[in-house]
Amino acid sequence: MEPKKLHLYIDTSVVGGYYDSEFDTDTKQLFEEIKQGKFHLIISDVTEDELLEAPEQVRKLIPSLPQHLITKIALTEEAIQLADTYISENVVGATSRDDCFHIALATINRADVLVSWNFKHIVNIVRIRGYNAVNIKLGYPVLDIRSPKEIIDNGN
Repeated sequence: MEPKKLHLYIDTSVVGGYYDSEFDTDTKQLFEEIKQGKFHLIISDVTEDELLEAPEQVRKLIPSLPQHLITKIALTEEAIQLADTYISENVVGATSRDDCFHIALATINRADVLVSWNFKHIVNIVRIRGYNAVNIKLGYPVLDIRSPKEIIDNGN
């Protein structure tokens, strides 16, 4: 029996990482594995809105992927409330509200993993514990948060 495909919620940093010399090797491998059907992608309208300001090549990356491998989700009132709770519980400051939208959307939509290159506000053990403490307190599942480097097949 084939293992269940992981559903990956990717934030804007992963899309931008495709063209960033610091992150491009691992990011390109992640997108190659997505194209191969190893993962199912979850993209939110928050990510799409953030990409509107990106260079054209970055904006074209998601549409270039096989669309049957992508689920698009919208920001809901429930996600806004959960994101605002992360802020009111001091997981991050109010300036990180968009980052909180990503966490909340991935949580509510039961992503297996949120993938990000944002080490300051997202892929950070103190923040991850904070987000998940709020999730548990409110009856949501724990969210696994990783960088693309931790997701890709490194030949193991």
